[in-house]
Amino acid sequence: MSGRSILKRIDWLSVLIYFALVFIGWINIYSSTFTEAHSSIFDFSTLYGKQLFFIGVSLIAIVIILGLEVNFYERFSSILYLITMVSLLGLFVFGKTIAGATSWYDLGFFNLQPSELAKVATALALAKYLSDIQTDIKRRKDQLYAILIIIIPAILIVPQPDPGSALVFFALIFVIFREGLPLFYLSIGVSFILIFLITLMFGTIWLVIGLALLIILLFTFKRKTFKIPVIPLTIVSIITILFSLSVNFVFNNVFEQRHRDRFSLWLRLENDPTKLEQIRKTIGYNTYQSEKAIESGGFFGKGFLEGTRTKGDFVPAQHTDYIFSTVGEEWGFIGTASVILLFSILFLRLISLAERQKNDFARIYGYGVICILLIHYFINIGMVIGILPTIGIPLPFFSYGGSGLIFFTVLLFIFLRLDTNRLKESF
Repeated sequence: MSGRSILKRIDWLSVLIYFALVFIGWINIYSSTFTEAHSSIFDFSTLYGKQLFFIGVSLIAIVIILGLEVNFYERFSSILYLITMVSLLGLFVFGKTIAGATSWYDLGFFNLQPSELAKVATALALAKYLSDIQTDIKRRKDQLYAILIIIIPAILIVPQPDPGSALVFFALIFVIFREGLPLFYLSIGVSFILIFLITLMFGTIWLVIGLALLIILLFTFKRKTFKIPVIPLTIVSIITILFSLSVNFVFNNVFEQRHRDRFSLWLRLENDPTKLEQIRKTIGYNTYQSEKAIESGGFFGKGFLEGTRTKGDFVPAQHTDYIFSTVGEEWGFIGTASVILLFSILFLRLISLAERQKNDFARIYGYGVICILLIHYFINIGMVIGILPTIGIPLPFFSYGGSGLIFFTVLLFIFLRLDTNRLKESF
């Protein structure tokens, strides 16, 4: 396909939203890092200057991605996955430690974070495997292999330690559900999460009482309409209680103190208001200041470069994980709503693009892109406004960082390149 044909067939709505998010993100990075000593936006010693350089590299990456034959991505997906796994292993020997995490390779002019490339490689490898087996993934062996593709990079990333990045990979499980994995597995996962949270908040005793009441109600109102499977119900109840009993041990002996503090802050586990406030001002300091910055912006915001909390460096890591707080303070509700609207339109558009693919590989990869971007968006915004614990996940196309911006760009534009080769025309 010629370059002109690609430009005609590429989805320009997605491209325009991408550039809008990158531009707005850079404007807020500029605002959150600007000082009077800086004189030029092209000063590459500044953070906003470096981000401008990363934007330029991303543009080059787009040109390369669109120029490659569409079959290239499917043909070499497995090789890229293997190379990426080796690069993750290499971090344990050659990695550079930043902020307590050995997640980067020091290339001199640039710190490369292979976990970002791993997201692209894993989405491609998963799409390759699921499209190759040509089944609705009912066989246990197929389910196991697909899940292993997701779990392997997560296992390699957790010890860096970078649990936030590892969590992103589990979002790809929803791609497997889209391709036919029984919802039974999802219900099990959600159930264990709920048991974990309920046990932390109320304790095992109240969980057992609630379970007993549920069983009594089940026997009281449903026994006449269908036969209740007593043995499976008993097994499920025993597993539930045993898992609940293990929660406190894991929480107190496996989790580090900073992890316990974040859960205590998020779930309000600490009954002593003084201790809770102390946790809020230490481990939850970033979120606390972020909330205050957003609140101070009001409806219209304080104006560009006029954010007092932003200028006063009240919010740590504001140009990276907490960049959304700059939008809230300087652009107010209007600005934050506009950013959320742009992301929402992008997600809806990508879903539309994925659904119109006749090629299985392109469709599955498209849903992988959606899952990765969506979990980053959801967790980052939730973290910044205080409804989710802080786990250090950047906002796609928005937060400062070369690896993040470049590989989010690669992730998106590979799918847009695959879409140019679609066989089915649709809105």
